[in-house]
Amino acid sequence: MTGVLILRGASIEGGQAADIVLDDGVIAEIGTSLSRTGATVVDAAGLVALPGLVDLHTHLREPGYEASETILTGSRAAAAGGYTAVFAMPNTSPVADTAGVVEQELALGEAAGYVHVQPIGAVTVGQKGERLAELGAMADSRARVRVFSDDGFCVWDPLIMRRALEYVKAFDGVVAQHAQDPRLTEGAQMNEGSVSAELGLAGWPAVAEESIIARDVLLAEHVGSRLHVCHLSTAGSVDIIRWAKKRGVAVTAEVTPHHLLLTDELVRGYDARFKVNPPLRREEDVMAVREGLADGTIDIVATDHAPHPTEAKACEWQAAANGMVGLESALRVVQQAVVDTGMLTWGDVARVMSRMPARIGRLADHGTPLTVGSPANITLYDPRPARTFGTADLRGRSTNSPYVGRELPGDVRWTIHRGRVTVADGALRDDPAASL
Repeated sequence: MTGVLILRGASIEGGQAADIVLDDGVIAEIGTSLSRTGATVVDAAGLVALPGLVDLHTHLREPGYEASETILTGSRAAAAGGYTAVFAMPNTSPVADTAGVVEQELALGEAAGYVHVQPIGAVTVGQKGERLAELGAMADSRARVRVFSDDGFCVWDPLIMRRALEYVKAFDGVVAQHAQDPRLTEGAQMNEGSVSAELGLAGWPAVAEESIIARDVLLAEHVGSRLHVCHLSTAGSVDIIRWAKKRGVAVTAEVTPHHLLLTDELVRGYDARFKVNPPLRREEDVMAVREGLADGTIDIVATDHAPHPTEAKACEWQAAANGMVGLESALRVVQQAVVDTGMLTWGDVARVMSRMPARIGRLADHGTPLTVGSPANITLYDPRPARTFGTADLRGRSTNSPYVGRELPGDVRWTIHRGRVTVADGALRDDPAASL
């Protein structure tokens, strides 16, 4: 453990500067000119103090795909990005569709010690969309799963989707849908539009996302259940979510950092780092999702961190895997896209990257306000520097980041998980349990 730690002069969520005393894994005191005998003092002047970031959409690949990522390496990447909790998607091998697999993932996260790893359970057995997985058993397991998703695959059968929405009501769960009509996206290589027409690549139309979202919000309304929409990416999807919320549907939605910043124009270079599902969209879509995040239609930012080995990306576009790594860059991209543009405050960032993700996932000890008695999950972020993002910034096992070589603002200086320092003065610690 770190012992008593004093964060001196941190700007709490971008507001008033204060000293924050951390003791025994909780925030013990907040004020000015505070001192404790034997405390370690961190000069946090000029740094923004945020509640530890929470990612509702992370691919950690273990078990089964350890060549891309492990729970340990992914946890390190998350800590480097300012995260103290991540939700691990179930597309592993074996698929996380039983209590045994989700409990294994939970234990591996605990052993790593960098972040809380909260497993997400599959909606259907093997993510095949044919019959419901052991939702109740996963909910009752030690992992206490509350989020279920077949992410990577759409729960395309409306009857299966209805039954899942009905089932999770018993334990206040939520179904997180990968909204993609498979028939409308067969062979798709990028966003359907003028760029795909010029390049001669098969298009992924916006309606393939929007039609599933429209169907599912109506199903959620019909059964009175909670629905979460993964990686929303189009202007039409924002309109549908806005309409559904006005009707009182219990729907939440996420947007990724890359859909807040990058457009389908980047595909012109055939660089497979920019191949992702859902695909990068038009500039009009980027502006629409930014506005949706700013006005509260979109609830959270989630990374969809999707690591791949080099050979899965260092190939021709059509053969390349979909996905980008994003844990280490997320906060910096959000600053560039919506904070520096005046659309969000740092208080808003705390809401969309910490409080709301924890609330949607029912993770009680994370996303809590920086107040006395709260768990000491804290990110100290310096928004002032701007530098080129490089492979040295990547702390996971894969390097398929779309931001390598791009100038991004900001820097995560300290990450503290339950009082343990995982990142100290910008450096990832080898042993977060060791004293400073």
